[in-house]
Amino acid sequence: MMTPSFKPLNPFAAEVTGIDLSKPLDVATVQMIEMAMDHHAVLVFRQQPLTQDQQIAFAKSFGPLDLGLRKLKGGPHRFDYAELADISNVTVDGEVADRLHAKIVGNVANQLWHSDSSFQNPRAKYSMLSAVVVPGFGGDTEFADLRMAYDSLPQWRKDQIEGLQAEHYALHSRFMLGDTNYTEDQKRSIAKAVWPLVQTDPRSGRKILFVGIHACEIQGMTLPEGRILIMDLLEHATQREFVYRHQWQVGDLVMWDNTATVHRGRYFDFDERRELRRATTEEKMAEV
Repeated sequence: MMTPSFKPLNPFAAEVTGIDLSKPLDVATVQMIEMAMDHHAVLVFRQQPLTQDQQIAFAKSFGPLDLGLRKLKGGPHRFDYAELADISNVTVDGEVADRLHAKIVGNVANQLWHSDSSFQNPRAKYSMLSAVVVPGFGGDTEFADLRMAYDSLPQWRKDQIEGLQAEHYALHSRFMLGDTNYTEDQKRSIAKAVWPLVQTDPRSGRKILFVGIHACEIQGMTLPEGRILIMDLLEHATQREFVYRHQWQVGDLVMWDNTATVHRGRYFDFDERRELRRATTEEKMAEV
């Protein structure tokens, strides 16, 4: 039996060896991974190709699963589980989507800094993204540590944002990109969620600067002032010293904490196939 080890890749991401994700996890291993997530926030498992069943079983070890935007869109799905998000440029019939397809809009939106399901309560906790097909060039994923971002804020900024609440809306990023073809029922189907800009992680005790592209306004501020503040904070939080860039290999699984990081996909040629599957757990505590 191998002993799990965690090799730092940067100040907050680590590569994990010694755990077979295709096998059921015992309680001790689940607790070990959760403790590592508290410290690192991003864990990389190399050479761990998983079936859909195995990925779902692994994810369920960490809590109830989140449907995310499938609550809003629904419709045909390529996978056996609605809880698996299809992070790809591939249509339901298995073909690479053309430029006008909704799958391409989704890939473009993923290039904005975000945390999964920050627009709902309960929001997402852990995401687990498995690489099935990767393009020959590009398609990396970047992660930014919101704990390091808060720690590095000047005191005047910490004082300014203490106690402020941000509204997060599911379609805010899509509207920014011109993706407005939604019915009124769809627009209302996921209400805005409200989260403090400054949070304390209940497990680690570390302060978090909780921003991302779904944050659309600050309560108690004018819309222009609030959006400028959000943009300034997001620019600060995604400086290079706070970022880990993951170059995908087939069989990789990357797990991250959505309450402590934001992430984004990077450029790849949309004419080239890229297929990843994501399972996401809901945060166990509905309030921060």
